[in-house]
Amino acid sequence: MKKYKTISIVDSVNLINETKPIILDCRDMKDYKAGHLEDALHVHEGLKESLVKRGDKQRNLLIYCYYGHASEHLAEFFSDFGFKHVYSLEGGYSSWKENHQPGD
Repeated sequence: MKKYKTISIVDSVNLINETKPIILDCRDMKDYKAGHLEDALHVHEGLKESLVKRGDKQRNLLIYCYYGHASEHLAEFFSDFGFKHVYSLEGGYSSWKENHQPGD
């Protein structure tokens, strides 16, 4: 059984607006710099280690990648380390760009 949830674009917008989750972008730095969700942090080993050691495990984590596959692995990683509310963005950043209009 999965310890994290896969979340739709619509539900992710609600999650962002209502709970201000930590947003993690696990794409490569070049693509992160080219565009990312507002307030998203680029995932690197130091950030992962810091969150595991000192992160608020009750706070929502929203994780995304290119198409929604790599983010599932990272969501499982954080769930395994005790984070209670972990979400993987369905369809990843490509789906976000296609379906999300600023101001939604």
